[in-house]
Amino acid sequence: MVKGDPTLSMKLRQYQVAGRKFPSDTDPNPVIYRMRIFATDEIRAKSRFWYFTKRLNKIKTAHGEIVSVEEIIEKNTDHVKTYGISIRYETRNGITNMYREYRDTSLCGAIGRMYQDMAGRHRARAETIHIISTTALNTSTKVKRSNTAQFYNSKIKFPLLHETVRAPCKSLRSVFVSGRPLTRSH
Repeated sequence: MVKGDPTLSMKLRQYQVAGRKFPSDTDPNPVIYRMRIFATDEIRAKSRFWYFTKRLNKIKTAHGEIVSVEEIIEKNTDHVKTYGISIRYETRNGITNMYREYRDTSLCGAIGRMYQDMAGRHRARAETIHIISTTALNTSTKVKRSNTAQFYNSKIKFPLLHETVRAPCKSLRSVFVSGRPLTRSH
């Protein structure tokens, strides 16, 4: 959370980090490993990269180097899309795999919502959640969860729970009235 931010949303960015082992006499051209990492800034993205390479590829920070760090900026963030996210997170009982779907205008926004949702529902902290894969679900056939599938119905309706009744003409409107307006229909 950024200091002074009134919302509780995480300002996440997507980075592509590439790194490798230091070249040696036995291996002059080591394999370059590339990861897409969600982090608040470039430094945390590098730290997260070394965390995963240490576990997956047995390369420590002292024996390797970062080749490049690039921020991936999404092109079309003007309309809402559905994202499927495969994660694994550590619980008090062990490690759990999970698939979740979120609707947002950007993938970073969907990941931020996923972190908030996992914290609220499962008490999972951000550092214990590992994102395995993300996909943008284009059609309703790919959507698995009924909570997100309802938005692909063409006859979906959003009821007005609080409706203010306006005066039919300008002469009947008043700036100051004695009572509060009724917004709920009885």
